[in-house]
Amino acid sequence: MTRLRLFGRCRIYHDPVSPVLKAPARIGWEAWFRSIDLVTPQPLKGEELLKRTRGWWTVEPNEVADVVRRYGRLLVGDQGELLVECADEETAEALSRALAERFEDQVQLAP
Repeated sequence: MTRLRLFGRCRIYHDPVSPVLKAPARIGWEAWFRSIDLVTPQPLKGEELLKRTRGWWTVEPNEVADVVRRYGRLLVGDQGELLVECADEETAEALSRALAERFEDQVQLAP
C-alpha cells in the first residue's frame, strides 16, 4: 500500500494546504424534555475531512473525492492528516496524473 498526503491550493494565499484533524468531533445530544450529559468523540473519516475543505480550496471537494475513489481511498492518518491510500506506486502515479489532468496544479499528492 502506498499512502500520500493530499493537498489543495488555498483559495486566499494560493499555496498548497491540507486539513489536519486536531481532535475528534465532539457530538452531544439535546432533548426537548430532559437534559442529556453525554458527549461522544467521533473521529472523522477521510472523505468527511476532505469535505471540510469546501471554501478553503480552490476546487470542489466532492469532485476531488470522485477522482480519488477511482484509484484508491481517502483516510485520516495517525497524526490527523488527510491521506490517499493506493494499492501500489503505479496506481498512485496514475492518480497523480488524473488529478493534474482534472485540476491542473490545484490538487497535489505528496509523500
